[in-house]
Amino acid sequence: MVSLIIEINNLKKKDVKNIIDKKIKAFSKIKNKSNKELFKELSFCVLTANYNAKKAIVIQKKINNGFLTFSLKDLSTKLKELGYRYPNLRAEYIVYNRKYIDDLKKILKTFKGLELRDWFAENIKGISYKESSHFLRNIGYNDYAIIDFHIVDILIKNKYLKEKPKTLNRFKYLEIENILDKISKKVKLSQGELDFYLWYLETGTVLK
Repeated sequence: MVSLIIEINNLKKKDVKNIIDKKIKAFSKIKNKSNKELFKELSFCVLTANYNAKKAIVIQKKINNGFLTFSLKDLSTKLKELGYRYPNLRAEYIVYNRKYIDDLKKILKTFKGLELRDWFAENIKGISYKESSHFLRNIGYNDYAIIDFHIVDILIKNKYLKEKPKTLNRFKYLEIENILDKISKKVKLSQGELDFYLWYLETGTVLK
């Protein structure tokens, strides 16, 4: 347990801290952008579910406004052309989610804390608690943990967890998030920042 805290604190003294700080600062400005820009980021998070984040970033840049305008057929075709693993299903999700485009900023102001993440996990097709947290972090809300099995592996390795859960349902997600919250307080980082440090420890990269 202590070793993980030491590793994170050591990283805070290295160049990677500047990279992470710039990411967090840039994300904090996105929440003030238009509903359409928020929706494009939300669509990126739909793509990342059970998929490689680095490849999803490339796809997001290439589709861009197509998340807003492409027909279901065209979006599915484009995703397939770009090598995306689930082109038909995720295209369906994104087109369905367009009904919320004009309400996104209102939703972000209406709900707070866990209720805000719950709203996205329960209403937006194609995302769970992890992707909801990912979306919120990427638009400047840093109080949510982004828990996938890479993060779970780190926690098991450092004896914060005994074994890998079979599923990450809401109960288990909140249980693990509480562990991460305690770590974040010890290293004086937000949950959003902590995720970057843990991801870097596991992969050696800083994505979004």
